[in-house]
Amino acid sequence: MTLYKLMNLYMLKQVNFPLTNAQLTDFFLQHEYASYFTLQQALNELQESGLIRTESTHNSTRYEITREGEDTLSFFGKNISPAIVEDMDRYLKENRFRMRNEIGTLADYYKSTSQDYIVHCEVREGRSTLIDLDLSVPDKEQAELMCSRWKDRSQEIYAFVMKTLMSSE
Repeated sequence: MTLYKLMNLYMLKQVNFPLTNAQLTDFFLQHEYASYFTLQQALNELQESGLIRTESTHNSTRYEITREGEDTLSFFGKNISPAIVEDMDRYLKENRFRMRNEIGTLADYYKSTSQDYIVHCEVREGRSTLIDLDLSVPDKEQAELMCSRWKDRSQEIYAFVMKTLMSSE
């Protein structure tokens, strides 16, 4: 279990953006390092001990390493074998662009006090927010539909907003 925790810390330290549960799971299962349940246990224990922080939405959980996690990794990271480090580095290199794009587009919704739904859509580049949009819709079905379409349409919407706000007309 200690090795799995260190591997998660290493992967989170190597990128400058959060990783989702699905992205971490993909690596561990693809390389047959751990079962899904073992990985979830390792992530939960890392969170409980304050070595990672999580941000959850309706359909995704994102993980980031904390300062304490970085300190722990600097003390114990040498316990990860060079072959495993090589696997992780190769995976991150091959998938970095895809993973950064997946993590940069967020959409979630919640019920407001006035009983409608607020859809929160966001595009991030690294730690910077490019666009942050909250829209009120009357029902949950519309909120879910907007969230599901945001990933595919966010670049087009961002370009439209920028063009509209920057034009002199």
